[in-house]
This record gives sequence, structure tokens and C-alpha cells, in this order.
Amino acid sequence: MKQAEVLVEVTRGPLVENWHRGHVAVVDWQGKLLYSAGDPYHITYWRSSAKPFQALPVVESGAADRFGITPRELALFCASHNGEEMHTETVKGIFAKLGKDPALLQCGVHMPYHAPTAKAMLRAGQEPTPLHCNCSGKHSGMLALCVHLGYDPGTYLEPDHPVQQLILDYIADLTGYPRGEIAIGIDGCGVPVHGLPVYNMAWAYARLARPAGLSPQRAEACRRVASAMIAHPEMVGGTDRFCTELMRAGGGQLVGKAGAAGVYCVGIMDEGIGIAVKCEDGSGRGRAPAVVEILAQLGYLDSGQLEALAKFHRPQNLNHRKEKCGEVIPVVRLKKEC
Repeated sequence: MKQAEVLVEVTRGPLVENWHRGHVAVVDWQGKLLYSAGDPYHITYWRSSAKPFQALPVVESGAADRFGITPRELALFCASHNGEEMHTETVKGIFAKLGKDPALLQCGVHMPYHAPTAKAMLRAGQEPTPLHCNCSGKHSGMLALCVHLGYDPGTYLEPDHPVQQLILDYIADLTGYPRGEIAIGIDGCGVPVHGLPVYNMAWAYARLARPAGLSPQRAEACRRVASAMIAHPEMVGGTDRFCTELMRAGGGQLVGKAGAAGVYCVGIMDEGIGIAVKCEDGSGRGRAPAVVEILAQLGYLDSGQLEALAKFHRPQNLNHRKEKCGEVIPVVRLKKEC
């Protein structure tokens, strides 16, 4: 087993105060490992980076077409959103199309990630609802599947529920990892979360970006999901979120999704290249700088795109007085595998 490598350094004054170590895999659509750092076969949970693949059966089953799900709504199925009004109102609209009450959502409750929205709610004395949960879009997609396929919506969280078993089939297929070897845990929003190697996560994103070799129906579902995310990045994250800004800067060539505990995955459209990053300490701080640096090293970001993503590439280390104390510096060293 290879050890994690330093992906990001955090400075304070003249010293490196902290390091974010982790694992990276860069894989093509045929499953060839191109570059790595650390252990590309390190097994961890995919967390919310799996959301585009959890949305695929909504499309392929016919549920999306039956309920008239728009690309904007489909992008929200893949989201870890901010809980801004554009997100909560879109979730309400999805349930109106399903003819169901949003009370079916079992994703839990937290204040919106979007600070201005959270502050406005506090001033108005409003309590958050499941609509504000960053995973309410994903859960809406799962419930759309329940309604379409006639499954019990009351137990959709359970690992043995038909919807979760169907999603597991898709994840095994797209990642190329044996179904029976995928570790199952419980995600932050209550649904099953899937553990597998970083390499297989990257391969899945390569296939999402270039679904050659898949059945025509599954390939079309991949194209629709990736296109929806790229066309509506504001629904995948929201104001000032890395997922949103990365896909905007990508000019239609990048599809990306964050996962909790230091996970991030990117697909390079048309070329069929997938990238997966896991920061071993679970911190989100090192995730975006590492991803931007990897994309830059591989030649997928030009100077203008790097400028647009500068605040994510080398964030300033600020104190509570907003004084610059240091920087968050990516130091990824990719090893070429072929």
C-alpha cells in the first residue's frame, strides 16, 4: 500500500504550519491509469461526488421524461447546494410535478450554506426545513424514482430498498468495481454511501464525460446528466461555490462534483479523462487548490481560466481581522503511469 503524499501546504508567516496529504488518480475512459499521487487504489467513501451517478437511473428509467424534469432540475439532483431560494424553489417545483408533498424528504435539516440566506432567515425568525438541506435535490431524484417505479417512498433511505439497490447497480457498472465489494455506510443525509478505490471513482467520471462502450440508453443518460450540470452549475453548488465556478470557468469541458471528507472528482468532456482526489485528513480546505493545480499541470486550464479560479487555486490564509497570515499552496506532484 502506497502512503499518502502531500498535496497542499498551508503557510503562516515563514513556516509551513499544516499539510494536507492525500491520493490522486487520473484515468481515461478505457480504464487506463494515466497519472497518480499517493495511492490511486486507496479505498474511501465517494460521498457526494457520487451524486451524478445516483441521478442516472432517474433519466434511464424514464422518470425524468415522465415528470418533465428540466435540465436545471436534473442538475439539482446532482447537487450539494447552498440552500438559496433558487434551490429551494426548484425542489418545490419538482415535488409539484411528482404530485407529492415535500414532507416525504428524509434528508435532514440544516441552515443554508449560503450565509446571506441563513442570516435573512434568522432575522425573519424562520426555521430551516429539509428543502434547505444541501442534499434535498438528490433525495428528490430518489423519490421521483420511487413514484415512477411504484416503490414505497417511506423507506427509500434503507440500503435494501429497490431504489438504493438500483443505484448500487449503476455505481458498480460505471466504476467497474465489483458490486459485492463496495462498502456501504450511511451518508450525512441518511442514504447509503459507497466505499471504493479512488481509481474507480476517476474511471467513472471519465465514462461520464465520454460514455463510449456503454449501452445506448446509459450513454444518453450520462450525456444528459453531465450536460445539465455544465449548463446549470449554479444549481450544483451556488453562489461562490467551487463546483459552480469550476464548471463556469471550464467552458463546457469540465464536469465536477465535490464530496465531503476531502473528496473531489472531475471529468474532462470529449477526451474522457477522469480525476479523483481524496485529502486524507478529510478537510475541504486542500481539495479545491489540489484540483485546480492538477488540471493546470495536465493542461486543461489556460491562463484566463486559472485567473478566474485564482481564489480557489491559492487561497489566502486570513485571520479574524482579515489580515493575510499566509497561503494555501498546492504542491501536487503527479507521477506518470504510462
